[in-house]
Parts: sequence; C-alpha cells; structure tokens
Amino acid sequence: MGSISVAGKEISTDEDGFIENVEDWTQDVADYIAQQEGIDMTEAHWEVVNFLRDYYAEYKIAPMIRILTKAIGKKLGADKGNTKYLYQLYPGGPAKQACKIAGLPKPTGCV
Repeated sequence: MGSISVAGKEISTDEDGFIENVEDWTQDVADYIAQQEGIDMTEAHWEVVNFLRDYYAEYKIAPMIRILTKAIGKKLGADKGNTKYLYQLYPGGPAKQACKIAGLPKPTGCV
C-alpha cells in the first residue's frame, strides 16, 4: 500500500500502484501515472482510457485483455480492437497498464 501526490492531493494506491478509490481519478492523476509508466498520452491512448472508464461504469469490472479487445473492436472498429494495436499503445500490457492509467482496479487474471 502506498500513495501518490497529484496537484497537492494524496491518493492511496495498492502495492502495484493502482489507485484504491476510483473516485480519486482525474485527468491529472492519469497523466501522472502515465508518466510513471513511461507512456506519452496521445489521443489514441485517451480513447482507450475513456473506453475503459465507460466500460467500468457500466459493468463495475475492469476487463481482461481478451474481453477488452473484443469490446473495443465492437465500439471502435477492428483496426483498434486487436492486441497488436493495444500493445503498441500500452507495451506493459493493454489491460493492466491502461486500467492503471484509467484509475481502475487491476483486471482479474493480470499478474
């Protein structure tokens, strides 16, 4: 258990750096975590983050990679709903790294 400090606010994180309270997430928090992860956020990165946040709001779960690629493919098109594209954006693992930046819990099945 730890914490990060963003814009003067302390935010609790678990041992893997995922924020503990989804409500603490802001775009500044996402930018901070992305920087720590070595990710330079582009419009394509934000598209995935926003998709994940919408998915979580609807289903109350962070999707595993297989579900993530299928769901993104349905909503954003086959060119974006594949692991090659998502790994280019999030080389640390699309489900795990993108969920971390999106302020969501670690997806089930991620080590």
